[in-house]
Formats: sequence, structure tokens, C-alpha cells
Amino acid sequence: MILARPGRAALALLCLLLPALPAGAQDDHLLEVTDAFRLTASIEAPGRARLHWQIAPHYYLYRSRIHVKTSTPGVTLGELALPDGLKKHDEFLGDVEVYHDRIDAALPYTVDGAAPATLTLAVQFQGCHEVDPKICYPPYTQQLSLPLPAAPAAAPGGLAEALGQLGGASRTDHDELPLPPEQAFAFEAIAAAPDQLLLRWRMPKGYYLYRDKTTLSLPAADGIALGAPQWPAPTLHADPQFGTVAVYFDEVDVPVALSGRRAATQTLTLQAKFQGCQDGGICYPPMTRQVRIALPAADAAAAAAPAADSAAAGGQSEEQRLAGALQQRGRWLALLSFFGFGLLLAFTPCVFPMIPILSGLIAGAGTRLSTPRAFALSLVYVLASSVVFTAAGVVAGLAGANLQAAFQQPWILWGFALLFVLLALSMFGFYELQLPASWQSRLAAVSNRQQGGSLAGVAVMGVLSALIVGPCVAPPLAAAVLYIGQTRDPLFGGLALFLLSLGMGAPLLAFGTAAGRLLPRSGAWMETVKAVFGVAFLGLAVWMLSRILDPLWIMLMSGALLVACAVYLGALERLREGASGWARLWKALGLLLLIAGAAELIGAAAGSRDPLQPLRGLGGGAPPQAVALPFHAVKGVDGVDRALADAAAQGKPVMLDFYADWCVSCKEMEKFVYTKPQVQQALAGYVLLKADVTANDDADQALLKRYGLLGPPATLFFGKDGQERRGLRLIGYEDAAAFAARAQRATEG
Repeated sequence: MILARPGRAALALLCLLLPALPAGAQDDHLLEVTDAFRLTASIEAPGRARLHWQIAPHYYLYRSRIHVKTSTPGVTLGELALPDGLKKHDEFLGDVEVYHDRIDAALPYTVDGAAPATLTLAVQFQGCHEVDPKICYPPYTQQLSLPLPAAPAAAPGGLAEALGQLGGASRTDHDELPLPPEQAFAFEAIAAAPDQLLLRWRMPKGYYLYRDKTTLSLPAADGIALGAPQWPAPTLHADPQFGTVAVYFDEVDVPVALSGRRAATQTLTLQAKFQGCQDGGICYPPMTRQVRIALPAADAAAAAAPAADSAAAGGQSEEQRLAGALQQRGRWLALLSFFGFGLLLAFTPCVFPMIPILSGLIAGAGTRLSTPRAFALSLVYVLASSVVFTAAGVVAGLAGANLQAAFQQPWILWGFALLFVLLALSMFGFYELQLPASWQSRLAAVSNRQQGGSLAGVAVMGVLSALIVGPCVAPPLAAAVLYIGQTRDPLFGGLALFLLSLGMGAPLLAFGTAAGRLLPRSGAWMETVKAVFGVAFLGLAVWMLSRILDPLWIMLMSGALLVACAVYLGALERLREGASGWARLWKALGLLLLIAGAAELIGAAAGSRDPLQPLRGLGGGAPPQAVALPFHAVKGVDGVDRALADAAAQGKPVMLDFYADWCVSCKEMEKFVYTKPQVQQALAGYVLLKADVTANDDADQALLKRYGLLGPPATLFFGKDGQERRGLRLIGYEDAAAFAARAQRATEG
């Protein structure tokens, strides 16, 4: 078949393009790692191998990233004799040595007993492309097999063996004088990103660093805090002083996260305290080093942080990817919610007394009163009362995690539950909750001395009014402060309670602007509002106690509360002739609450422990019992380290679950996630560890601090190498299907 001229032209063009397709598929013509750094090796003499790298133009290798290991039985490798490299400053790693063009390095080795046929080497190296596109390859390990020459056997106890032992003894590190501390343990630190530091220790051969003897701090850091150091897997070493300990030889890089940095902060001082020893020699006293670190511009954090996280953790989890997009939106919704809560509080008997106070002040304006004037006076009154609540929010934000941890203590939870009960009783009319009479007299005297209608007088009364209603709104205010304390953000705390107080003042602003013409009168509707808030406060008390009490007691209290509400709504009363639709609606709601309360009470009496399914298992037969996961309890940093080391020795991945009795999400994970077959199947090959931090003692706090956690729930995954898969870290609750997929991803790669 003969093609027409256009067809032949198209075919010719296609043939020209085909050879270019593979090149175009590469990333900007970057070479494969084995082409950029061609490695060959040979045995040049018994006891000595030679490694040779041929490095492509515009590529370089890091000297400190070249390591050689062998798995050949009976063969011990000496130190790789690398030539001096070119010293340069790397933007991420600081001062480094690199190689261009080629490297020749001698590798000594010794053979115990009969020489094997081949020597197997695992050579790890890392390098970069230094022109656009500037990229660094991940560490690469190349396997080499070298045939070994047959060595003549020496007679046992002969001259060759004696000379070998003599030569080996003359080269031991133990016979050398100990190096000065600065040479034995070289320490440096740089800013790898605006919110991350990279620490590095370098030790000569025969020296090691203790991991657990190392502490880091930031003297005069102006609010900046260090995260938990991300130590790599240590070497378990038999130390003559401390037994089996975690140590590091040669070199160790440790990323450390920064938090709370302000944009104006350009430098900081890092203080590191550490200790190490000469293997088989002396142990140095604890050393302290201070280094001054220049921080990159803070506006680069958005671009640098994802790259740093990906490099350190092998990718981001779904929660991490969504957190940045949802964080601001979540804050705005939370702030709007505080304003809405303030509106609800405005219609409680707590805030109602502020309305006549404001009306009286506005009336003092006399003939000068106009709608704009009334609005201005009302606004000043509301803003002044907001100052008191805003101060509480700022204090809560500054207290942060310490406040959150304090409120998890059982006696604190009992105290707040009792406070909610007392307030509920006041809502039901048993007594009135107010300041002592002497305090009220003094406040009233100050109030009487204020000039009605003046902006200053209205502002003073706004502050005093907040003090008057403060004891009444203390429980809901405390609940809001608890939430703010979890954010550890004083700005957010101040804004949140400022909006809460604005919500409380919005109706006052409307009433004040109308100069009292819209002032409502007390009546039956206020009694209904009080009853609704009384029930809500009792429900909050039960909810708080659910963190520390057995579910049986929670079911009994919940059932009693539901039955009481049903009686109040008239569930047991007969409807009158011609009852309105509202009366029938309240009757129906009361009956539903009565049935729900009875179910809770019957379930508790039958031995149920599930408030959400109190009657489950009361039918024909008992439901199948869910099989619990076989967790191993661990305590503190040392307990976790031992468990991780044991799992790494077995070649098994690890899941570490942080739990507390007062953690509601932890119990939801145990009940609704860990009992599911797909989750148990996904975790079949794992070593399962559970850290119970209910006590929140020093050991628990140290463990949480190490992993940069504020508290449970948190689930951490570790690979078979003992390293955490940071990208798969789970904070909070997740359904069974998503959790099973997460657990499976942790074992990949």
C-alpha cells in the first residue's frame, strides 16, 4: 500500500517524535540515580577493597551520606578512607563536604576463619543536582558482590595469627588518648524551615552519644516552643554504667519542630545538654552547648512546611492536608458560635437584670436623648461589659494545655458537676444565686454616683454589670473557657469571649436604642426559660461525670433526668377537652422522653453498659461479644522505647494508642473502631501498644511531650524499622473503614 503525501509526512513526523518520548517523560532530563552516580568496586588486595564513583556533570555527592555495610558472615569492615571533599554551605544542611567528577576510596576488611567466596556490600549514598531543576535524591543503597581471592590458611597459633592479633591490638581506639569534648561531640544546628530546626551531632569512630541524656531548650525564646525531637532508630548498646541504653555512633540528624514563632523573630538561641562516652574508654561529664540560629523569613512557612513534612514523614495524611484549608474556616465558625451562645445567654434570668440598669442610665440623658444618642450609650455599655469577659478569654488562651490538663482531674470534674447542679437548682427556684449583700451595696453606691447619660458613667456601669451577672453565668462561661484553653491562642480566646459578650449585649443594644419602649416584662415565659436551662445544666453535669464514672451510673442518672423532664412536660397527665396543638406537642415529646428514660433505667438494671443502646441483648439471646484487640500496656518514654526496640527486632510494625479514662473519643475508638473485623484484620501483624495517660503524671507528660501531643486521643504508627510514619498519625476519632485503610498504608513501602 502506498501512502499519500500527507500520510507519509505524518508518519515521518511520528517516527521522529518517537525517540524523544522517553526523554520527554523524564523530569527535565534528570538522570537516574545510578546514572548520575555510577558506582563500581573491586578487590585490589586481600583485606582491601576499592570503591569508585563516576559522578555526572552538574551532580555532587555528600561525604557524610556515604555509608558501607556488609552481611557476609565472618567479615568485618574497617572505616572507608574517603578523600577530602569540597567544602560548601548547603541551604538546608549547613557546612558540608561534597564530591564532583569522581571518588576513589579504600575499604579495609578482615575475615575471621575461612574466607567466603564473595563479599557482599550494601553501599548507601546521597547526592544532588546543582543546576535547575535543583533537586536532591533520596538516600540510595546499591548492592555489590565482589569475589574474594582465596587466602592461604595459617596454622593455628602460628606467626601469621600472632602478627594479625598484634597489628589489630596496636590499632584499637581504646589505646588512644580521649579527644577533647568539642572534637569528640561536634554539635551544630540550622533552620531547615521557618518552623523546623535540624540538629546534628558528629562523633569520631569509637565514640557514642546517649539519646536519653539529651535535653533541648530555648533560653529567652519569647514564646517560641520546641516540639519533641524526632530521633532516628538508635543502637542498643551495652553500657558499663547504665546497662542497655539507646546510643548513636558516627553521626545523627534530629529534626525538631518550632511553634509559636512570631514573624518578627529572626534569630534564636538553642541550648543543648548531652552526654556521651568513648567506647571502652571514659565517659564525658554532661556537656552544654549554645548555638545561635538564623531563621528564614516567616512568610516562607506556607511553602516550606509542606516540603519539610513530606521529606520527614513520607507524605502528609489526609488530616494534615485538610487542616490548613479548614483551620481558618473552623475558627470563623467557632467565633460565630460564641456569638450565638451569647444571644442564648442574653435571654436567661442572669442577664435580664442588666436591661433595667441600662434603661435607667439612658433615661438620665434627659432631653438630649435621641435614637443615635441612645444607640451610642447602649454600645458603650455593652463594650465595657465585654472587657471583663475578654480578659477571661485571653487568660484561658495563655494558659493553654496546662488549663486543659488541670480540668481533667477527677476532683475538678466533680466540682464543676456540683456547680452545674447548684445552678440548676437555682434555675428551678430553690434559691437565688447572687453576690453577697455587702458587695452589692458597694457596687450600688458606686453606681449611684455615676452621672446618668454620660459615656464615662455608662462605661463604668458596663464593667460593674458584668461583675454582677458574672457569678450567674460562671458555669457556661467556664465551659467556653475550657474550649478556648485547648486552642492555646490568647488572641482567639479574647475574640471568642468578646463575641460571646457581644451576643449577650445585642438584645441590650436593641432595647437601649428603643429607649426602653420594647422592654419586656417578667412573666410565665421566664419561668419556662429557667426550667429549660436548669435541665441543660443537669445534663452537662451528667456529661462531665461520664468521663470518670462507670457507664452504669451514667445510665441511671440519664434515665432519671429524662423521666423527670417527661413528668414536667405532662407525659403522665390527661389532656383536657379541646387542648391546643402546643399542648399535644409537649405531651408527645414528654412521652418520648419517658420511654427513653425508662429504657435507660431498665437497661442499667439488666446489666447493660451502653447508654446509646441500653436494651441491646435483652431479647432472645445475648449479642455476640466483640473481641477486644490484644493491647500491651506501656508506661512512659522508657516503656515505649523498649517495646519499639523489641518490635523492630521481630520485624513487626507497631501501633501506639494514647488513652485516658476521661477521653470520650478514646472510648468511642475502643467501642466502634477497634472491635470491627476489618480493623482487626488490618492490625493482625502489628504489635499493639496502649499508653494510658489517665494519671497525667510526670511520666505521662514526658511521653506526650516527646511526640508533641497535648493529650489523647492519638494513634501513632511505626514501621518495621521502628520509625514513626508521621504522615499517618491520627489525632481524634476516625471510622472503622478509614482507620483500616490507614493501618494498611502504614505497612507499605
